[in-house]
Amino acid sequence: MTTIVGIAGSLRRGSFNHALLRAAAEMAPAGATIEIASIREIPLYDGDVEALGIPPAVAQLKERIARADGLLLVTPEYNGSIPGVFKNAIDWLSRPASDIPRVFGGRPTALAGATPGPNRTSSSQAAWLPILRALGVRAWFGPRMGIGGAGKVFDHDGRLVDETVREQLRAFVAGFVAFADSGKGSQG
Repeated sequence: MTTIVGIAGSLRRGSFNHALLRAAAEMAPAGATIEIASIREIPLYDGDVEALGIPPAVAQLKERIARADGLLLVTPEYNGSIPGVFKNAIDWLSRPASDIPRVFGGRPTALAGATPGPNRTSSSQAAWLPILRALGVRAWFGPRMGIGGAGKVFDHDGRLVDETVREQLRAFVAGFVAFADSGKGSQG
């Protein structure tokens, strides 16, 4: 069984990125699962808090990622870049720095995103690249999964209703799962 941890970078329960992640999880091919994780309980990073110990929500998510075969980051685009709350979560997950190789090192990682605007999260996904490099992940650059005009492809209940986008997402998920399978045993 291939296990992917998926994280949406928005706190809003009705976000298009949560909807995209749920749709991706539903499309996981046989023999694979996408486990949806939340960053909602992760506090703002504070070195004083870190000195007292890693918060439980951070420690739990770190362990889930470390045990997974891959990591799917589903990113909104705020002001042409990464949402602060998502970057904050990654900053916590990379603490202490000595844990970076265990949690992220060589971990197959993919980016996807949805936005109501026309940009398809291109700027946000590009802004992730130096972070992924710093974490030492094995980034997957298969078919790009960025949705523009998200209000037209998801219904009011957050279901993906655009068949063209559904097929793109299905291909994206299958490709990423195959990539993660090809790297099993190389994380670390």
